[in-house]
Amino acid sequence: MGDFYQNGIITTLHNLVRRPVEDLEADLLEFRKSRPMSLVLPSLYSELEGPALKNIVHELGKVPYLDQIVIGLDRANEEQYRHALEYFSELPQNFKVLWNDGPRLRAIDLLLREQGLAPTEMGKGRNVWYCFGYVLASGVGKSVALHDCDILTYSRDLVARLIYPVANPGFNYMFCKGYYARVADSKMNGRVSRLLVTPLIRALKKVCGPNDFLDYLDSYRYPLAGEFSFRTDVINDLRIPSDWGLEIGVLSEMKRNYATNRLCQVDIADVYDHKHQDLSPEDASRGLSKMSMDIAKALFRKLATNGEVFSTETFRTIKATYFRIALDFVETYQNDAVINGLNFDRHKEEKAVELFAQNVMRAGSYFLDNPMDTPFIPSWNRVTSAIPDIKEQLLEAVELDNQEFRP
Repeated sequence: MGDFYQNGIITTLHNLVRRPVEDLEADLLEFRKSRPMSLVLPSLYSELEGPALKNIVHELGKVPYLDQIVIGLDRANEEQYRHALEYFSELPQNFKVLWNDGPRLRAIDLLLREQGLAPTEMGKGRNVWYCFGYVLASGVGKSVALHDCDILTYSRDLVARLIYPVANPGFNYMFCKGYYARVADSKMNGRVSRLLVTPLIRALKKVCGPNDFLDYLDSYRYPLAGEFSFRTDVINDLRIPSDWGLEIGVLSEMKRNYATNRLCQVDIADVYDHKHQDLSPEDASRGLSKMSMDIAKALFRKLATNGEVFSTETFRTIKATYFRIALDFVETYQNDAVINGLNFDRHKEEKAVELFAQNVMRAGSYFLDNPMDTPFIPSWNRVTSAIPDIKEQLLEAVELDNQEFRP
């Protein structure tokens, strides 16, 4: 049970009384009359073969207030796409599956690529971006939630609590970020958030000095959570990274576009567990190693756009400061684990910190060597300005795929 303490400069909505999910859903059914709701699920085909997604689909089948579910399917051939349509047919809601690897959506991607407007990298950011485009094109939802498809501990109250702040007409929030405790199987998870993001933000505060953006990021209890919601209007101007910097990129865009009193975070789960990435210390293009690089680059780019000047010496100082703060955090988390009777491997934690420190420096070097790097996917406002009927083309492609291949 969370306390009512408000930390930082955004509102925190706690789970104080374990309100029954049926009560939340009754409210949401009323909100639906003025704010129809959509849910976006970015998925790899491999997740259809795992244990988590089946339960997610089963739980969503009990949700009465969603007007639309949009599933973005990556890495699927035609046979697998057909299977996905059958797999999701259990959902009673209106649902559409975007076959991102199919010929129709590939043709749209090629059209955008010719204009320099297509996402440059495969991955979650690209998948989410196309799903957002479809949500805009369909015009169904006025409030949209997004969560991952690998949540092993999923129950339907997660999506109810996640979308409630932006669906409630009495609230003024444009964006809501989910948070939760990353504890499962008697151990602490969430290494990248615990051992990279928070210590790096604190280090940047020391090196760069007082900074509203860093104070803002430091207000989020779990900045890397893949669960968030917003009013549909937000999507039009959203410019997100196509790499692992997606979550930090979205938070950055919210700070740039809206006052902080329009943003909030909400406690969405007592227990949360999902697929874990390998540390991959031997390969900087995989796992948590790549994730840490992408996140550090996203932070450095954002600070630079706010006027911060970086040099090799600055990044050396940031690395050293980060390393000392992160090691102090390891001791803090060890003590927290002990008092709660959790398992804690200090050696593995410090090995992760050592890798992250190296990647902070590598990210800084990459930033200095690539000053013209523009990893953001263009906003849908820009895309529709260049190709006015692109949403209609996207809508038609998805509809034809779903009609042609649905059993």
